[in-house]
Amino acid sequence: MNSFELNKILGAILGTCLVLLALNITAGAVFAPQKPAKPGFDIAVKEAGEEKGGAATKEPEQPIETLLAKASVEKGQAAAKQCQACHTFEKGGPNRVGPNLWNVVNRARASEAGFNYSAAMKGKGGNWSFDELNKFLANPRGYVPGTAMTFAGLSRPEQRADLIDYLHTLADNPVPLPKAAEGAPPPAAGEPAKK
Repeated sequence: MNSFELNKILGAILGTCLVLLALNITAGAVFAPQKPAKPGFDIAVKEAGEEKGGAATKEPEQPIETLLAKASVEKGQAAAKQCQACHTFEKGGPNRVGPNLWNVVNRARASEAGFNYSAAMKGKGGNWSFDELNKFLANPRGYVPGTAMTFAGLSRPEQRADLIDYLHTLADNPVPLPKAAEGAPPPAAGEPAKK
């Protein structure tokens, strides 16, 4: 191949590149996209009050004292089986992914010896009262933002009450159950009375 042939090939490639560059600049000028004032997209999210009577028809949650009056230790023990992957329940039991739960009711938060709690749990402070356990078990990450507990929570209040009733029995001297408020409905007929 002589140099004249090579110059024609290189000239054709260079000419094509120049034509494409000119077309790109022209198209960019003619079809210039408009830049939005605020980057991103607006996502329509329903507010809690926007639902058609959803919040209005939902009955208010009963206090934990009322729920504990109807709770079952046996059902709570069955509900605790889903916790056994991360927690132990026996006295002196080892810590796993989560701390041992023996004597957890009225125990100070983040106080189980030998367990490395998250900074959020250490910062929460206070004791695990019946009401605090109820709120935490309903939505762990919502109640203690930043907690290392990955459990989504128990949505049914009765199931939480059963579990808390079981947890309160796990102690040498169990804490007495709180009394239901005056005017609360008594336990249904046929249910055993609480100690």
